[in-house]
Amino acid sequence: MHTYTGRRYRAYPSPGQAGRLAGWGHSCRAVWNLALEQRRFAWHQRGRTVRSAEQCRHLTEARADLPWLADLPAQSAQQVLRQLDRAYDNWWNPADPAQAPTFRKRSGRLSIPFPGQAVQVRKCSRRWAEVRLPKLGWVRFRLSRPLGGMVRNATIGKDALGWHVSFGIATATEPAPPNGRPGCGVDFGVACSAFVSDEQEPRLMPSTLTAGQRRRLLGLERRKARQITWAKHHNVGRYSNRLRRTIGQIAKLRARQACRRQDFTHKLTTDLAKNHGWVAVEDLRVKPMTKSAKGTRDKHGRNVRAKAGLNRAVLDNAPYERQRQLAYKAPRYGSELRLVRPAFTSQTCSGCGVRDPESRQGCGRLFACIACGHVEHADLNAARNIHSLAAGQAVHSTRSRLRVARPASRMREPLGSIA
Repeated sequence: MHTYTGRRYRAYPSPGQAGRLAGWGHSCRAVWNLALEQRRFAWHQRGRTVRSAEQCRHLTEARADLPWLADLPAQSAQQVLRQLDRAYDNWWNPADPAQAPTFRKRSGRLSIPFPGQAVQVRKCSRRWAEVRLPKLGWVRFRLSRPLGGMVRNATIGKDALGWHVSFGIATATEPAPPNGRPGCGVDFGVACSAFVSDEQEPRLMPSTLTAGQRRRLLGLERRKARQITWAKHHNVGRYSNRLRRTIGQIAKLRARQACRRQDFTHKLTTDLAKNHGWVAVEDLRVKPMTKSAKGTRDKHGRNVRAKAGLNRAVLDNAPYERQRQLAYKAPRYGSELRLVRPAFTSQTCSGCGVRDPESRQGCGRLFACIACGHVEHADLNAARNIHSLAAGQAVHSTRSRLRVARPASRMREPLGSIA
């Protein structure tokens, strides 16, 4: 059985190689935008769908007339068109949450894709390796972990922290047998990053920025606002070099913040999948949860700034990313992922099963059941409810669409009067 995984390494191209890669990245962006515009025009004007096979023939003709397109490796341009095919397929798939393909901005991340047949990897030492790219030669990268399989594709890109090379790896591995360990329920929150049902203390994500970095980020954001205002009034809206440097410094801080968040998420999900027979989490709909409260011009929203802060806190904990990682990590360690319906898990007593909103006053950290007097941390109570909901229903994580465990009947019944 073949399984596919990804490997990402820090790349160190020479100055000449970096300049040419940057040009190729903008060429790939232009190919994507032109191909997307052609498909939209063909559909709106003629009602026909254009795919990559037809556009590859047009690409061959265009390479003879456009020097910038001829300089880009043909395999990379063809990969971009195939990626656009996948973007449309995901959009047309009702089970996939992907939206319609959009145009790529110049300020976005640069990336140049290559098929596996066009690249070659060799190891130089224990910590260094090289990848051979068409028309470019050997590019060094830091071998922070073994590849672990056959290279199916490669993508070299640049973000705020520098150049990186990513490999799609095919490995002949089988899912691990069930590890026989007890399961757990996990409640993902904002104040407590994660609370596991069989633990007494929450798992808290360390601050992704130090106090000094937060002050610097605030100063850079204010500087950016002043420079944008100046550009609008005195430079016809054109960005100056100083403004671009400020934007780059902000992007670097944001990229470091994202790396630290991702590091905590990987450690958390790996530990949960490795040490439990199954992991139950709430099937949250993150996009509606973080919807803006701005309202319309006629009817303004309420508590807009408070809702914006809550949205940032929810997204900073990345609940969907944790669920996605658990889905593919659980089979590797003989575990499974179970999804439960999130309704009323924070209002139900884990001791007696009575649901009453009065047991959870506001958004406090304490749950006090008004029926039986059970008192404990609100997130721990929710984690135990999640565990109870998923305990009797095995849901294997390799299914194409995971089922959701429903609450018990007593949780759906209206409460009667309490003597």
